[in-house]
Amino acid sequence: MSDNWIERFPELAALPLQDQRHLKERAARVALPAGTTVFAPGVSAESFLLILGGTVRVQQVSPGGREIVLYRVTGGETCIMTTSCLLADENYVADGVTETDVEAIAIPKAAFEEALAQSPGFRRLVFAGYSRRISDLMHVVEEVAFERLDKRLAQRLLARAGAATAIKVTHQDLATDLGSAREVVGRLLKELERRGWIALSRGRIDLREPARLKTLAEGS
Repeated sequence: MSDNWIERFPELAALPLQDQRHLKERAARVALPAGTTVFAPGVSAESFLLILGGTVRVQQVSPGGREIVLYRVTGGETCIMTTSCLLADENYVADGVTETDVEAIAIPKAAFEEALAQSPGFRRLVFAGYSRRISDLMHVVEEVAFERLDKRLAQRLLARAGAATAIKVTHQDLATDLGSAREVVGRLLKELERRGWIALSRGRIDLREPARLKTLAEGS
């Protein structure tokens, strides 16, 4: 990974050199192994994170233990949950967990507030990321509230598979992605298997009829 991490973020790369130097002096590079809890409900936000590589999953857990993935943060992105907590001086209300090894830049809260006040380019970075992620969250709400679960499941299977015909995933992983219960997702998967569209094995799903899954995913 290049030492000049600012180049990963166009808004920062366009900053005056003095502003870039100031950020570099205050920032710290961090490495987080997969499975690390980056933040959790009730914890205060101490740093603004710029993800250089890897993926952080942001999810919320109900009192009954049901999980829903709100969004994922990958290389070249920032986290709206952290931004919101820093701006409002409030604690986190969701969990952030690394799905892979993650490399990131941490800008301390005081430096974040200073840059936000003094640098138009830094403000553009912060609020552009905020705006994009709000749209993503609205899409999650729309999906959970209005889309049929079997349709969303087919969409998720195809998205995870990409060009492959098999995926390594558990029923719980899919339930978390979809904001549903593992038992409900399990029943839907069994029905898809009964139709011959997929084949289930431990931690793996083979897509036998991708075309039929695509028809289901695109259905109204």
